[in-house]
Amino acid sequence: MMETCIALIPLVPLLGFLILAVAGGKFDRKTAGYIGAGSVGISLVLALIAGALFLRSLPGVSSYSVSLWEWISAGELRADMSFSLDSLSLVFCIVITFVGFLIHVYSIEFMSGDEGFSRFFAYMNLFVGSMLILVLADNILLLYFGWEGVGLCSYLLIGFWYKEPENGYAARKAFIVTRIGDTAMIIGIFILFVNFRTFHLDELMLQVNDKWSVGSPLAVITAALLLFGALGKSAQLPLQTWLPDAMAGPSPVSALIHAATMVTAGVYLIARCHVLFNLAPVVMTAIAIIGALTLLIAGFSALGQHDLKRILAYSTISQIGYMFLALGVGAWSAAIFHFMIHAFFKALLFLAGGVVILVLKEEHDIFRMGGMKKEMPLIFFTFLAGSASLSALPLVTAGFYSKDPILWYSFSSATGNFWLWIAAFTGAFLTTLYTFRLVFVVFFGETKLKPSFQPGKLMTVPLAILAFFSIVAGFIELPESFGRFHLFSSLAENTLPAVTVRETGYPETLFQLLSALIVFAGIYLAYLAYYKKPSMSESFEHGRIHRFFESGFGFDRLYDVLLVNPLVWLSAINRNDIFDWLNIGLARLTVLGNRLFSLTQNGKLRWYVMSFTIGIVLILTYMILR
Repeated sequence: MMETCIALIPLVPLLGFLILAVAGGKFDRKTAGYIGAGSVGISLVLALIAGALFLRSLPGVSSYSVSLWEWISAGELRADMSFSLDSLSLVFCIVITFVGFLIHVYSIEFMSGDEGFSRFFAYMNLFVGSMLILVLADNILLLYFGWEGVGLCSYLLIGFWYKEPENGYAARKAFIVTRIGDTAMIIGIFILFVNFRTFHLDELMLQVNDKWSVGSPLAVITAALLLFGALGKSAQLPLQTWLPDAMAGPSPVSALIHAATMVTAGVYLIARCHVLFNLAPVVMTAIAIIGALTLLIAGFSALGQHDLKRILAYSTISQIGYMFLALGVGAWSAAIFHFMIHAFFKALLFLAGGVVILVLKEEHDIFRMGGMKKEMPLIFFTFLAGSASLSALPLVTAGFYSKDPILWYSFSSATGNFWLWIAAFTGAFLTTLYTFRLVFVVFFGETKLKPSFQPGKLMTVPLAILAFFSIVAGFIELPESFGRFHLFSSLAENTLPAVTVRETGYPETLFQLLSALIVFAGIYLAYLAYYKKPSMSESFEHGRIHRFFESGFGFDRLYDVLLVNPLVWLSAINRNDIFDWLNIGLARLTVLGNRLFSLTQNGKLRWYVMSFTIGIVLILTYMILR
């Protein structure tokens, strides 16, 4: 039963993709939507069944594996199409299928008027299937297969409205920037195979632990290469520039791929290979520093945006920075817990924001909105629930219970320190400020644009469900000061090591109180500057600092100057080199051959009989003379 469920979890969405890709044009929109959403819904049911069976087997059995067929067999290079379920992959599977199912249901109504309706659901099903392969793969080569699959789907879905040139540019940018990290990652995989002659993840980690010492050069180099792959996929410094432009895709795409699942693949990779990363302390330190810097830069950048979806995009970059910070200080289960809660509230914010944009006829500028609270109260309350959770409003939101441990461990863990905590603490203030700036500008004040329609239940019910989980899901993991209730970490630590906490001399309650104060300070400042006294923010919104933040700290311009423009220039002056001549010559030779062979297809039977006869004569002559 367990093995069957594990095998079917990724295969059902892939079957949905095949049906929609081959015969989607023959279905009406209702049927195509049911196939797309239904396949992910079945996968969710299978994941829940597998989860129930897995929990029943603990603590005796901590993982299950199923092998479908031999995938690659060439000498020592062997890899199976096989899946493995443990506590880490179980959490990711349930989150991917649960959030994915709600987004698919939402998309049935959101995309109802789009000419590419079936194509959209085919791409979405392919993405979900690829992501499930990534997290269930029991060997690192199959993991990389899923990794590239979600990269392909990201390209297809970002550029879904391909008739607009800027959408095609955003898709290409995402594909190319993430390929940089993917190239480093595959080199790291090759190093692991050359040294250990296996792709199986559990066996790899056992051999890594046995044969490489802490701080060994190969461990550091390999961990650094895998980290670079994670940075690209998870949009962390210095490869974060693709994600804000990825908002060119439909809002459900932003919710599923660029908030809830794909961009957290890097978090999963580091957690899955935690044995290797623990052998490279310098890389672990780099992960923590990169996470801290990313959450700060993205937080400031979000303050400079006017586009609703770009604000949420920078928020995603910032929140994944928190996850990287947690991973870097060894708080593995805290990082995964924040991943889960982030999937709920960020998918909610993108979907609710997508409703606002849709009913306002594709208006993205928040300063052209306003008064949406009284126009769309349900959307307001769900968006407010997501915003409160993102801001980690104390005691009453899931975001508080997932972010608070990261702030605490950034200071109190064995590798944490004051500066990492200051970065995380400042980021918490920025998060609250830009989030409630968004809330006050869009939902309060004067109504500037009237909604063109009210969303139906297919859009509002998923929002209500996600709002519920954005509030209550955090109560499965309470901090020590609130009592010993660690349901989530008890599950996660069947696969991941527990965090090592040092004696700090300060109580955790003090840090929780400071976090609460900074959240309320951010809300109050946003209230003053963007609702009560808007004049306070006018100079900032039109100043140089705002433009610098809006540009994302100028990373795009920097990369254009250092990399893009020189490569374009070299390509232009090198356009007609010998390699171009060879390619052009080959193309012309192919055209010539095509024309010559076309002459033989003249429709005359006598010509065909004569050609056949000549061929037989030549064959017989060759056989006689041989």
